[in-house]
Formats: sequence, C-alpha cells, structure tokens
Amino acid sequence: MESSHEVPFMDGLTMKDIAPASAPDANVYTKFMRNHCCYDAIPTSSKLVIFDTTLQVKKAFFALVANGVRAAPLWDNKLQCFVGMLTITDFINILHRYWQSPLVEIYELEEHKIEDCRELLKYSNHTLISITPDSSLFDAIYSLLKYKIHRLPVIDPESGNVLHILTHKRILKFLHIFGTMIPKPRYLQKRIEEVDIGTFKQIATVRETDTVYDALAIFVQRRVSALPVVNEEGKIKALYSRFDVINLAAQKNYNNLNMTMQEAISSRACCVDGVLKCYPHETLETIIDRIAKAEVHRLVLVDKDDVVGGIVSLSDLLQALVLTPAEISRRAQTLITEDTLGH
Repeated sequence: MESSHEVPFMDGLTMKDIAPASAPDANVYTKFMRNHCCYDAIPTSSKLVIFDTTLQVKKAFFALVANGVRAAPLWDNKLQCFVGMLTITDFINILHRYWQSPLVEIYELEEHKIEDCRELLKYSNHTLISITPDSSLFDAIYSLLKYKIHRLPVIDPESGNVLHILTHKRILKFLHIFGTMIPKPRYLQKRIEEVDIGTFKQIATVRETDTVYDALAIFVQRRVSALPVVNEEGKIKALYSRFDVINLAAQKNYNNLNMTMQEAISSRACCVDGVLKCYPHETLETIIDRIAKAEVHRLVLVDKDDVVGGIVSLSDLLQALVLTPAEISRRAQTLITEDTLGH
C-alpha cells in the first residue's frame, strides 16, 4: 500500500567516503546480511494481526491501537490470498483526504470497509510486496528501501501463511546483537558529519503553533515518517511521528484536527520520553548503538543549541552500511572487468 519508487544509491559516494581505500572490511555488513536469511531474524514469539478486507476501517485502526502494532496484512476472502498491508500511512491519507470534505463526513467515512478505502484512495500498487523466509536479509533490506516501505511480510511459500512482518528496526537489532561476532569496520569510528549519512537539507519540520492537519499534509506531501516539532527559533521541542496520528483514533480526536501541535503532544495518551538526539561530532558506532538500544526509527541531529540540523533514520543507516558498499563493489568489479576486456 505504499509507493514503489526506486530509492537511488548515494550519488557520488565512493568507498573512500565510508572507509579507508585499502580497508578490507568495507563490505563486512553486506556479507553478513547476504549470509543470513530472513528466518534467522524472526523472533521466537511475536504478535501478528491480520485483517479481512471486508472489516470496517474504524474497527481495523482501533485493533491496530489495541494490539500495539503499526500494520497488518490484508486477506481477501474472495481471492483467497493476501492483497496488501493496512498501515498508519493509510489512516493518515484517509484523514488528510476526507477531513473537512463537503461530500464525505469523517464519521460517515469510518463506516467504510477496508476494501472500499483501497478503491477510494486509488492505490497505484495493489500487489503485496513480500519475501520468503529463505531469502537473504540483504534481499529484505533491498526490498524495504527500493519500494520505500517500512514493513515486509515474510510469507511461507508452501502454506501461504504470513510468518512475521520484517522491519528496519528488527534487522538492525539482529545486526546489533549478532554482528558482535564479526570484526567492526573501521569506518564506524568516523563522525556522522564526515560520512554524511542522513538528511540534512530541506528537513521537514512542524511548528508548535501549526495544526495537526498541517502535520498530516506534510506527512502526505513529503512522505516522511516523523516530524521534529520546533519553536520559533528552530529548537526542537518534541517529535511527532505517524504512529502518534493513529492515537487520534484511540482518543476519538480525529475530527478535531485544528488542535495545535503543542496541544496534540500534551494530550498524547502514551508516555513519551524526550527526543532522542545525536550530534555531528558523534561517531557512527555511537549513533548505531543509541538507535538500536532505544529501538527507535530515527535520531534528530542537533547542534549545541538544540537547533535541528538533520535526521538520521534506520533507512539511512541500512543504506550506508549494507547497500551502498554492495553497489560500490559492483561498480568497481564492472570497471575491473571492462579494463581487463579492454586489454
């Protein structure tokens, strides 16, 4: 249910940018992910919620909140197969599109079934993107980043059952735990400002005085998963994520999107700790440890005055640690082959 635009590799990035030119360990995480399959990363016990497409949208989103999950595979009983995922992004798109609409009252909309909303929102990609348990974690990372999705169902090809929903967070946690058995790449000691991993230009933020509807518009238009909430000086005060939006359903506040961000943050039902930050002078290893241990999706990069300077996400880290070295290695091998053939 999420778009399928390809994600480009870091243009202009060379092996020297992430590791010394002679370092033999630049591909260590790429090899690690190629050598482990998706089944290896599936926890012994986890919660999985599946929705029938005939279920009311209202009940589906309440069920997501009640079970503490962020997405669910969709089963089409007529087709007898899984046809997609219901995610928080869908809830945001529904609210953004139909709130204040003269034709559709939000209370009327909540009576719609999931299959109705899939048609109303005209999803360009009705095909479920999934992976098998025997596929490599490298392939899983590639699919997550290529299709710009945050959840990848692991489906048993024999039974057709969904075994687990693989995420960036789960993969990084797996690497953080079992990656200790392999030597640490030297480039982990580089500062984040040196490796340039993350988003540092045109950062999507929202002001304390903006409304929740303003935040929804940014989520939809910029396709970001979280927004730093800043004051007039640009200093970070909180982080508002897509998961916070679904709490509107739990509190039945989704018809009051005119509330300010400050009000929305103060009314959050769940206890939210302070914003997890990182600084330009910190090493890549420090940042990976922090994001893995906190089990969050991103860190906000700030300066000494707490002014937002960037976002370092799980996608950024997996791209830099796993996919970029693989692409650089492939390019280098191609050049060597061409040079050999040329002589």
